[in-house]
Formats: sequence, structure tokens, C-alpha cells
Amino acid sequence: QVQLVESGGGLVQPGGSLRLSCVASGSILSIRRMGWYRQAPGKQRELVATIPSGDSTNYAHSVTGRFTISRDNAKNTVYLQMNSLKPEDTAVYYCNADIWVREGIENYWGQGTQVTVSS
Repeated sequence: QVQLVESGGGLVQPGGSLRLSCVASGSILSIRRMGWYRQAPGKQRELVATIPSGDSTNYAHSVTGRFTISRDNAKNTVYLQMNSLKPEDTAVYYCNADIWVREGIENYWGQGTQVTVSS
């Protein structure tokens, strides 16, 4: 089995920063794409940022210039540095990854971590 566990969420004032982490563990052969998604109350889950196994990154327009995704392959970990946070960034943030396991490549989700931006 493979698990993704997020951490780093919390309550922050507008303009503040948070850093999310997501660690993958279990029977992992290798990890391809990793990413972050978010879901606000009453809204669909949306992509925030992704990072393939190389150095390229992709961001939603709404977070470009404020959020930075990175990964540490040695630690099977992906990070999301969130700066200049806005109330509209409030959501549950989910980690997602495409992981090679013995049966082939599978897609996994974490349990989510709450981010609340409010004064």
C-alpha cells in the first residue's frame, strides 16, 4: 500500500505564508508526477500546481507568482510554499501523485489539510 500524508495547513492572516508538505510512503518503486489540488466549500476540486519528475512546473493562473511547488525525490516529498495568501485561497489542500508500484502506475490522493486565510 501507498500513503500520502499532508501537513502544514492552518489559519493565517491575509498576506501571510504557509508551507505544505506531503510525504509518500509504502511500496513505492518510483514517483512520477506530484501535485497539489484544492477544494473550497461548495466548489469543485481544482488543480493548484504540479511538478513532473523533471524540473518543470505548472501552476493555476490564480496562484502564479505567489505559490511555489518543489520536490525532494530522496525523501518522496512534495512541498507547496504559499506566499501572499488571500481569503480566496481558503480550501482543503490535497496532495496527488502518480506512483509506480509492483502492479503498475497508480494515482494516489492524500487525506487533505485545511488552509484558512482570514483576519
